[in-house]
Amino acid sequence: MESARTVLVCQNKACRKQGAAKVLEAFQAHPVAGVFAIASRCLGQCGNGPMVLILPEEVWYNGVHPDEVLAVVERHLRGGQPVKAMLYQKFHRQN
Repeated sequence: MESARTVLVCQNKACRKQGAAKVLEAFQAHPVAGVFAIASRCLGQCGNGPMVLILPEEVWYNGVHPDEVLAVVERHLRGGQPVKAMLYQKFHRQN
């Protein structure tokens, strides 16, 4: 059985100023079975947010806007393919 996945959406000061609350609301408005979208504390990437971290696969997205959440839900969470154009380059270098 596949373990549950978690979508962490930083809700610390810098990310909140950049709209992280609306990003979290957007993930929660598009539920996926076995995936939990929750608020997190600072993810240590201040100034690059809103930050989204998907666990357990450790896929990072930065600068996520609420209108981009559906692409992450459909392609990554449902389809199993990270949205390459949105990946946080610090942790996901493109070759």
